[in-house]
Amino acid sequence: MQTITHKINNSTFVEVLSDELVINTIEDGTDLLANLYYQGFDGVIFHQQNVTPTFFDLKTKMAGELLQKASNFRMRVIIIGDFEQVESKSLQDFIRESNRGNLVNFVSSLSEVTTPPHS
Repeated sequence: MQTITHKINNSTFVEVLSDELVINTIEDGTDLLANLYYQGFDGVIFHQQNVTPTFFDLKTKMAGELLQKASNFRMRVIIIGDFEQVESKSLQDFIRESNRGNLVNFVSSLSEVTTPPHS
């Protein structure tokens, strides 16, 4: 696993890069979030392929539990992936609702996060 630090709107984010799953269980995610929080990061950027598909099955409640942990740490979570073809209506609604807020965002590319909005 590698990390890249990004400054985004006066906040420090860490982008997690790996050829393998980084979050396979709730415990993996909790441990990683806690570790990054204690290192002083304001947020974390994950790539969809590094998060177990179970996370995206809302019936498992994994997403809810991990995102609650992130909320407890006051850390933003950004997940980069291809969410355009999501078939689950509940996941589509979850992504849309999450993207309205500031805690969790689902985006298609890093540039959506690191590029300042046009004025």
